[in-house]
Amino acid sequence: MMRCMVIDDEQLVRELLEDNIRQIPFLQWVRSCRNALEATEALQENPVDLLFLDIQMPRVNGLQLLQTLSDPPLVILVSAYEQYALEGFDLRVVDYLLKPFSFERFLKACNRAREQFRFRQSDRLAAAPAAPVEDFFVNVEYALVKITAADILYVEGVKDYIKIYLSSSARPVLTRMTLKALEEKLTPPAFVRTHKSYLVSVKKITTVKRDLVCIGEKEIPISVSYKANITRLLK
Repeated sequence: MMRCMVIDDEQLVRELLEDNIRQIPFLQWVRSCRNALEATEALQENPVDLLFLDIQMPRVNGLQLLQTLSDPPLVILVSAYEQYALEGFDLRVVDYLLKPFSFERFLKACNRAREQFRFRQSDRLAAAPAAPVEDFFVNVEYALVKITAADILYVEGVKDYIKIYLSSSARPVLTRMTLKALEEKLTPPAFVRTHKSYLVSVKKITTVKRDLVCIGEKEIPISVSYKANITRLLK
């Protein structure tokens, strides 16, 4: 569902756009504004996904308003004048509706906006940081054993296996898995690689020495390749 705002100084046009929006299932009308100054305040109070923006308005026109927005939503320009089309597309608007327009032409513009909205959503999801893993399962002797990330002290890699040392158990959990694969699950800054064979819970570190980190009495080596990871922790 795309949240929409209408900005136009003509009441009849505002009402037409509102009615059209209500007829399209993937649109939700939020608010209408009579001018750019009113819209500036409204956008701060009610962020939207799509603007239907008139160009010719008193004091501040639609194009000027669009240029003031640091992170503008998608925009469909609505105007009775063809000469602004090129300038509008230079501002990367979705479409340009020339008044008067049919419902079919309006729907076509909205479908274009929906496609761009989907691309934006996909890009944002791809750019979002991975959520930290709290629980996961590992194979141990033909069974799945649940590991809680907060319970991990450190992990030791031994060829194609890893040993997961836990604060709740005297014996490590041994599972067939690479340290790199587990490191991808346990995203920083909660865990830090200190050595090609060791991954350590940052919260469990009690002492940092020149070439060692300590978790209680356990000393874990810091190799030259991963020393920068520990240096960042100490800043």
